[in-house]
Amino acid sequence: MDVVLAQPRGFCAGVVRAIEIVERALALHGPPVYVLHEIVHNRHVVEDLRRRGAVFAEDLTAVPPGAAIVFSAHGVPRATYEAARRRELRVVDATCPLVAKVHGQAQRYSRSGATVIVVGHAGHEEVRGTLGSIDGPVLLVSSVEDVAALPPLEGELAYVTQTTLSVDDTRDVIAALRGRFPQIVGPDVDDICYATQNRQAAVHALSERVDALIVVGARNSSNSNRLRELAAQRGVPAWLVDDASQIEPAWFEGISVVGLTAGASAPERLVQGVIERLREFGTLRVREMRGIAENVSFGLPEEALRALASRNARERRSA
Repeated sequence: MDVVLAQPRGFCAGVVRAIEIVERALALHGPPVYVLHEIVHNRHVVEDLRRRGAVFAEDLTAVPPGAAIVFSAHGVPRATYEAARRRELRVVDATCPLVAKVHGQAQRYSRSGATVIVVGHAGHEEVRGTLGSIDGPVLLVSSVEDVAALPPLEGELAYVTQTTLSVDDTRDVIAALRGRFPQIVGPDVDDICYATQNRQAAVHALSERVDALIVVGARNSSNSNRLRELAAQRGVPAWLVDDASQIEPAWFEGISVVGLTAGASAPERLVQGVIERLREFGTLRVREMRGIAENVSFGLPEEALRALASRNARERRSA
């Protein structure tokens, strides 16, 4: 069986940055360092950080007053920042810069008097953060059908999008918004992050040359789910797995070429684990497709990390 590795795949710059922020906070502060929600949507990453002293909390009330808290890569509503200040928490914000860009864009539209429409999946942490960053009127749509169900809207209108959506589906929703509300303004699909677009483009290309596709990623990872859906929409059997333990031999009966990719929050070691699992079924030839070489990186919030280290030093001296 041939295995074709997608390029690019796996960690994006925002995920690398978020994990490093937690690691740096642990090094500067020592455990425990609290993290609001999963730092990224991957169980293996979360469990590794938990073993090293990170404590994951679903609500700020579970965080002791004055403790160090890292906000996840998905971003949080403005009310969460205010609640953290009231509890005197030492905040280190790991919000992906591309998510923060969407927040800023939405806030500017809102301040100009526009009703803002967020294109995204209800309940997703990134969408909750974006909705909670907007002070004025805001609506949420997930599909073309949702656009058709919107009430008549007058005055200034604008939209922004979740960063991890399907490019094709989002383009359809934007077209529906522009068809229904010609005055609406927004960024086409530019809010969908580079990593999401690149990984989807790789799956588009893979779907033309493989008999099946394995996506390594978490069930609650939006961008990983979109990769599986893209292949399925093109008639390619596709499975989303957390790791190699979920691979089933029966999937590969009659299959000669398998594509393998990973969502933006899945570490490469999980991909290699899947390859080793596939070797148990017979001889493999593994090759990597040509693709975009990503060289994006995001800086760390050094000021917040330095402030955390400085405060810890003062507390140790006064103890």
